[in-house]
Amino acid sequence: MRKVIAYILMSLSLCQPLMAQADDIVIAVLGDSLTQGYGLPAEDGLVPQLQRWLDAQRADVVLLNAGVSGDTTAGGLSRVDWTLTPDVDAMIVALGGNDLLRGLAPEDARTNIDGILSAANSKQVEVLLIGMQAPGNFGADYKARFDAVYPELATKHNVLLMQNFFAGLLESAQATDPASLQRWFQADGIHPNAEGVANIVTRIGPEVLALIDTIKE
Repeated sequence: MRKVIAYILMSLSLCQPLMAQADDIVIAVLGDSLTQGYGLPAEDGLVPQLQRWLDAQRADVVLLNAGVSGDTTAGGLSRVDWTLTPDVDAMIVALGGNDLLRGLAPEDARTNIDGILSAANSKQVEVLLIGMQAPGNFGADYKARFDAVYPELATKHNVLLMQNFFAGLLESAQATDPASLQRWFQADGIHPNAEGVANIVTRIGPEVLALIDTIKE
């Protein structure tokens, strides 16, 4: 039932472009709970914070929250076609975290993301692909195979790539001690808190501006 409700809420969010200005660029953010804003007040989630960051840059952009908590890359593939409505100009793809949590085969993630990028290409929608990097607990071989999925598919489909969703935290000057990263996460140690999201947004934001530039070319 929770999944059904999430799908309904996401469908409602996809109606937001109707309120956008005619010259606004509409970008759908296809993701999981990290995109959806799990555990946070609505205004503190990734998409609202990124929207405010872009507004501060005077970017004429409307972001659509197409994040569904618990979604894997397979789930993203299953709903990409109805996410790419005619008014969507670009898409941010941020999936793979739940594949990692479940130890799913990197080859399956590759197939699913390949399908998502192919769907976007068929509709001439520009894409920013945001990757996930595997932890070491599944072994070096698994990590190498999974981490390679994103750059290889970005090259294949000629889309923009940000290698690691959490780069904004890992690259922070305050993150010299890995244990200090926990200050930016909720109690589950998986989902960022509001401050953590803010750090993530400062790294993703410039990549989104680059995506906007590709649309305007």
